[in-house]
Amino acid sequence: QVQLVESGGGLVQPGGSLRFSCASSRSMLVINVMGWYRQAPGKQRELVATVTSSGSTNYADPVKGRFTISRDNVKNTVYLQMNSLKPEDTAVYYCYMNGRPTAWQPTTDYWGQGTQVTVSS
Repeated sequence: QVQLVESGGGLVQPGGSLRFSCASSRSMLVINVMGWYRQAPGKQRELVATVTSSGSTNYADPVKGRFTISRDNVKNTVYLQMNSLKPEDTAVYYCYMNGRPTAWQPTTDYWGQGTQVTVSS
């Protein structure tokens, strides 16, 4: 059973910074994509950023230039550095991984439990 364990988040003032991390609870044979999504109250879950196994990154337009995603393939961990936070960044942030734990298990999407970020003065 693979679980994604998130840490970070919390309450921050506008213009502040936060850093998330998310680790797989067990070793993974392959992790194709790691990423972060978020869901604000009354809105659908949306992409924040992703990073592939080769290091290619993709960012949603609202966070470009402010957020940085990175991954550690040895630790099976993905990070999200969030700078210049705005009130509209307030949401529950979810970690995401697409991969397979072993050669005899299928490639699967995995999600973290979600972590609240509130940007407010």
